[in-house]
Amino acid sequence: MFMKDLLNLPVFSGAIVAGGREGLDREVNTVNMMDAPDIVSYLKPNELLVTTAFHLKDNPSSLSELLEEMHKQGCAGLGIKTKRFLHHIPEEAVELADRYEMPLVDIPFETSLGDIVHQSLSCILDMRTTELHQAMKTHQQFTNFILNGQGLDKILQSLSGLIGGQVTLLNHQLRPFYSTGHLGDPFYSLFAGMGAHLPEAGLTAFSLRDSEIQKTFTLFPIYTHKKQPSYLAVHRFIPPTDRSAVLTVEQAANVIAFDLMKENALKQKTQRLRNEFFTNFVNGTFSSSEEILSRAKEFGLSNENRYFCAAGRIDQSEKSFSLAEHQWESELIYDTIEEDIQGTGENMQLFASEDKFVILMEARGNWKNCEESFVSFLKAVQSSVGTLLQKTISFGISTYAEQLLRLPEAHKEAVNALYYGAMLGSTEFIESYQPKEVSEILRMIPYEQMKQFYHNTFQALVDEPKKDYDLLMQTLSVYLESHCQLSETAKRLFIHRNTVIYRLEKCEELLGRSLKDPEQTLCLRLAFRIKALLQNS
Repeated sequence: MFMKDLLNLPVFSGAIVAGGREGLDREVNTVNMMDAPDIVSYLKPNELLVTTAFHLKDNPSSLSELLEEMHKQGCAGLGIKTKRFLHHIPEEAVELADRYEMPLVDIPFETSLGDIVHQSLSCILDMRTTELHQAMKTHQQFTNFILNGQGLDKILQSLSGLIGGQVTLLNHQLRPFYSTGHLGDPFYSLFAGMGAHLPEAGLTAFSLRDSEIQKTFTLFPIYTHKKQPSYLAVHRFIPPTDRSAVLTVEQAANVIAFDLMKENALKQKTQRLRNEFFTNFVNGTFSSSEEILSRAKEFGLSNENRYFCAAGRIDQSEKSFSLAEHQWESELIYDTIEEDIQGTGENMQLFASEDKFVILMEARGNWKNCEESFVSFLKAVQSSVGTLLQKTISFGISTYAEQLLRLPEAHKEAVNALYYGAMLGSTEFIESYQPKEVSEILRMIPYEQMKQFYHNTFQALVDEPKKDYDLLMQTLSVYLESHCQLSETAKRLFIHRNTVIYRLEKCEELLGRSLKDPEQTLCLRLAFRIKALLQNS
């Protein structure tokens, strides 16, 4: 309750504001009556003190000292019954009250100070009771929205109507989660990168002002299990004295906190299932391809798509962390990457594997363009992590996997690339895997094209009877592995040299290829390598 409202009570009829009229908007939380000389030690903030000034009657100038102390304590005002012991208020006290904007009230002789205290406290308590009842009613209303499954948007829409202003829910990184109105560029500019600079103390609310658009935002922290709170941003200034609006927003913040914790518990369960699937997948735990594809479909992965794989890890520092701090940091980084993924519009999947963050990006169209887009995204993630945590994160990128079933190899490539980059002593790097084996290079060729090349090469042999096909394929394979040496081929197959010659001539006739032509033998060698890859797939 403000001083100006309190003075409108009937019990203050006839009271005159002798000084400090500019301070009538001071808030009054309590009213006290005292005439003891040691009154200073009992003063409280936002307290209205009423007195007969008995202890001041012999030294009226000490009234200025009392006003000085009341100003230091943040009191609401001073009421004096001047016609009892102190017959007039000294001019210097009036000037001091004006300077400090502290109301100095002249109370009529016939007014009982006891009545003033009683009626004032009753009015303040009635107002507080009304506020609490309204807060409970608002809290129940917001809770019902959640229980009825209407979600956070309904709470924010209702809150916006109650306080008469736009409301935006911000996550712990100050990124908008939901807003009841349009958010312009100045809003994003004001909050961009500010997460690391917000006060960490348990504040009830604080304000930020955008000098460019001359607008003030009042932020109410939403404390959950996370180390950093989310925020309710009201698009106007709410002074602490507007208790009705403050209580209303606080009730919304409490209900939203419970809903966010509930959603996070469900999210954690889903994340755990995703991470367990991916770990089992790359470790070869599943018994069949059918099981892998069935489980993968639950997490938005398809065997028909091509994927790039990136493995990321926070660069090591000499500073040691507790287990709780490490877990908090990992969750924060996971959330940061997840939100960056949502902002791209690309089809990406995120997993956590041991101390690494694994990102899968679906490769559409030209694979080179997709890789460049993926690298740009990873640079954005590095920037986000640096801004939020003041840490650096590095990534290793695989060659793209032609099919989902090849992701274990792609994951291994990404981890190896991450390892090679770290071995060079680099930080905040993005290292692409460089194929070192023929089979790794062949895996970069689209699956259907490899399959077509293999069939085109050996189709004539496939048309032969099964027994002849196996013998011819075996002989041709050993011949090529023996560097086209007839004697070595016969020795490895335990057959006569003439038998080898006969079979090779048969192969040349059916395939229409000369085994003396280096280019033709290279094609056959590649076809045999592709055959092994197809069988493994």
